Amino acid sequence: MSQSDFHRQDVRHYLASYRAAHPEDVLTLNGAVSQDQDATALVFGLAAKGRAPLIEMTNVEGLGAKVLTNIFGCRTRIARMFGTDVAGLHDAYQAAARRAVEPEEMTDAPVFEQVITENIDLNDLPMLKHFATDGAKYITSGIILAEHPETGVGNLSYHRSMINTPDTLATSLHSRGHLWRLLNMAKEAGKPMPVAMIIGAHPLFMIAASARLAFGEDERSIAGGLLGEPLKVVRTPKYGLRVPAYAEMVLEGVIDPEAHVAEGPFGEFTGYSSDRSTNNLFRVETVMRRRDPILVSVTGGNSAEHLNLGRVPREAEMAEKIKQRFPSVTAMHYPASGTHFHAYVALNQQRFGEARQVLMGILGWDPYLKTVIAVDSDVDITRDEEVLWAMSTHFQPHRDVMIIDSLPGNALDPSASGIGTTSRMGLDATRGPDFHGVRAVIDDAAQARAAALLKAAGVS
Repeated sequence: MSQSDFHRQDVRHYLASYRAAHPEDVLTLNGAVSQDQDATALVFGLAAKGRAPLIEMTNVEGLGAKVLTNIFGCRTRIARMFGTDVAGLHDAYQAAARRAVEPEEMTDAPVFEQVITENIDLNDLPMLKHFATDGAKYITSGIILAEHPETGVGNLSYHRSMINTPDTLATSLHSRGHLWRLLNMAKEAGKPMPVAMIIGAHPLFMIAASARLAFGEDERSIAGGLLGEPLKVVRTPKYGLRVPAYAEMVLEGVIDPEAHVAEGPFGEFTGYSSDRSTNNLFRVETVMRRRDPILVSVTGGNSAEHLNLGRVPREAEMAEKIKQRFPSVTAMHYPASGTHFHAYVALNQQRFGEARQVLMGILGWDPYLKTVIAVDSDVDITRDEEVLWAMSTHFQPHRDVMIIDSLPGNALDPSASGIGTTSRMGLDATRGPDFHGVRAVIDDAAQARAAALLKAAGVS
């Protein structure tokens, strides 16, 4: 099929379009691949070689479905979704998100090709095991949708899920965000909470599901802004929840606030296997799927894909906020080496102490962050080695460290196990007013000559 055979809100359209534009960045594997950890091993193995292609696996043994993974493993690929480069990603995301538009309802869609309401067996769904330490095969890309019982405003969020029984999933709401709030509202009303899990939607919808919004704002509208048109939705058969019309699979059912089951462990973004869980039970009452569903899988653990998908909207929001408050800030970056707990900020400090103000602002705004390092604007904060160089040459521990104790921390932080709070640290690695070093530089002409010599020697 050509890309014209698919709707533009379809992950299949995205794959065909991206392959046509950037064939060198799509790795298709037609040989046999195991369900047991091979996808994860491939992603981490390629990352060790400095590569992060979108991976398409057409022959995963016993799965009965094609698998796409590592879609978000490369920031350049994410930036291309917004028609920009990595440097412009923050601004492009924020501009698109501000064009939020209400979803548009349809009556029929590809996700209705198969609708199963009886004798549900979740073992028939394509799922992978990601790490040897995982408790089972896991859905890693599952976006759970719930709607406010009075306003109908939706909430989207990612929640790892494993099979508990043929018609139930064990899942964790450990982020304790808006879905947790809606679940507590259902508990107070003495009712289970209707939900739908969306698996395999367009990548821009998946990014929208990571957006941090105020309670009462709907990520489906943000998805419309990112897509450049209203998100096309259909209503689920039993509870009428509005889900993406071009999703590969949707599971409809309820989460019972009173029901709890064993869940985990799972390889989380910290790089550690975590069994911290709210142990919630998702009872599946309807399976909606295409006849030949594609499994869009997010690589777990501290993979670049897992981290990028979770933080691009948060990073863009933080960069915009901090630049509005402090115009001297030139860039902000969350390094993969810091999972979600570290950030770097670059600025042209106008007066002594401004870097410390910036550090305090960031540490106060983002509840995930434990450590933020401030550097001068000529330091490339996308490279850990540049930031560490600034630390080694501009930073004095006795005067340039700020530590704040006993603040709420992330539930999955293994260093905060059993505590519930965290300390936060700001490191001022800017040069300061009394710095007298002169940075060694190579002029442009010499760099051009070196590049020409290397090219002539066959070194790319």
